[in-house]
Amino acid sequence: MIFKNQGSSIKKSSSIPRNELTDIYGSNFYEFTQMNKEEIFVCSNSKELDLIELDQLLQTVGWSRRPIRRVKRALEFSILVVGLWRHDAKFPRLVGFARCTGDGILEATVWDVAVSPVYQGLGLGKELMKFILKELKNIGISKVTLFADAEVVKFYKRQGWTLEPRGSKCAFWYAN
Repeated sequence: MIFKNQGSSIKKSSSIPRNELTDIYGSNFYEFTQMNKEEIFVCSNSKELDLIELDQLLQTVGWSRRPIRRVKRALEFSILVVGLWRHDAKFPRLVGFARCTGDGILEATVWDVAVSPVYQGLGLGKELMKFILKELKNIGISKVTLFADAEVVKFYKRQGWTLEPRGSKCAFWYAN
C-alpha cells in the first residue's frame, strides 16, 4: 500500500526479516520506507526510549528542556508511548516521538508529537499519527483529543482532524 504526502511516497517495507526487527523494536512495530529510498523507518510502542536521545530530539524541534526524571514519570503515566526510528541494525536513531494519556478505556489525549526537522515533510509524521490512532483503536479508545500549537494545526487538518469550535489548539478524532 502506498500513501502520498506532499509529493513523496511511503510504502510498507519488508526488506528486513521480521525476527531481526522484533529483536530491536519489540513485538509491536510498523516498518516503512519512502519510495526509491533505502532508509527504513520503524514506529514502535514496544522499544524502550533512551531518555537522553528523546531529550535531544525534543530540543531539535525547539522545545524547552525538561528535567529527565519528570519526563520519565510522564512516560510511565502515559497509556501509549511511540517512538519513530530510522532503522540501523547497530544503532537505530530516534527521529520521532509521541505519547498519549487518558483513562485507557474511552478517551485519550495525544501529546508531544515531534519529528526531527531533518525528516519533516517526508510523510513520517503522518505515519507516526496513523500508528498511534491504530494502536488506540486496538485498545478500544473511542475518542481521541490532540493538543497542537497553532503553527502545526494545518498538518493535522490535512489528516482529517477537526478543529474545536473556537479554532484554537484542540482537535478531535472519533473511532468508528
